[in-house]
Amino acid sequence: MFEWAYSGANKAVPRNVGPECAFFLSTKRQIIETLIVIAICAYISIKTFPRLCVPQDTHYVKSDRGGKRLLLILLSLLWGMEIGFKFASRTVIYLLNPCHVTTLIQIYLLSAPPSKTVTALFRIHLNLLNGPLLAFLFPETASRKIFAEAALYWIQHGMMFVIPYYLLRIGGPYNIEPFWDFNWAIFSYCLNLLYHFIVLQVIAIPAQVNLNHMLCPAILDPFDGPWYRVAAVIHQAMLCPLLCKAFCLISDFCLTKFPPTKVKPYMKDSLMDSQTIEKSIDHHED
Repeated sequence: MFEWAYSGANKAVPRNVGPECAFFLSTKRQIIETLIVIAICAYISIKTFPRLCVPQDTHYVKSDRGGKRLLLILLSLLWGMEIGFKFASRTVIYLLNPCHVTTLIQIYLLSAPPSKTVTALFRIHLNLLNGPLLAFLFPETASRKIFAEAALYWIQHGMMFVIPYYLLRIGGPYNIEPFWDFNWAIFSYCLNLLYHFIVLQVIAIPAQVNLNHMLCPAILDPFDGPWYRVAAVIHQAMLCPLLCKAFCLISDFCLTKFPPTKVKPYMKDSLMDSQTIEKSIDHHED
């Protein structure tokens, strides 16, 4: 019924699609791993959620001079091209991969008005940057037969780093928690695991398509074997928060300290509307 969404998956690429990959792990092992991960993530999420704090900033002003709108148009264009290629090649199922979902979140962040939801989503998506990093370190472009589609792979994953950096430059609702606060990182990683083991796995098994390697390990996976998913849960639990904090530190240095790229005195700023700015200026002059 849904063969139009995955029938174009390249079977010539090793461990990409097919029964060999789908039955790499036994059904019993898949069920046990899934139940354990869901139970742990649900428990940790319930414990962590009350500790998540989103500051309330009431006044904002557009200070990006059209840059955010330009990025929104560009990213929407790239997303539209990606959808077009997926429909043309009958591989729509790959739009469920985390990097494509993260791109969709970034489109929302660029277009949505300031709110607590925007701040929360922004902080969560900063912990999903392991996707584009791994895409650069271990590129998988063999299934992209068209040159433009292969080029789009690199552009899209590069934009996934550009967008959060620019949003941090704007500030306001796009702000981060204190450096030593790992509650957002832990909560985000639990959501990431739940998405993999519930959504991706449930769809990947009947389609026999290896969505983000939930069915079988990649050829270059150093943890190749029946324990590869357990190993991935552990090493990504270290990579995701470390990468997020490193990205925030580098952005902080570039935006507040490095002279060629410095644009503001400190990372956390509450943007004000024009009337408030005028009152502040008048008060300062007085």
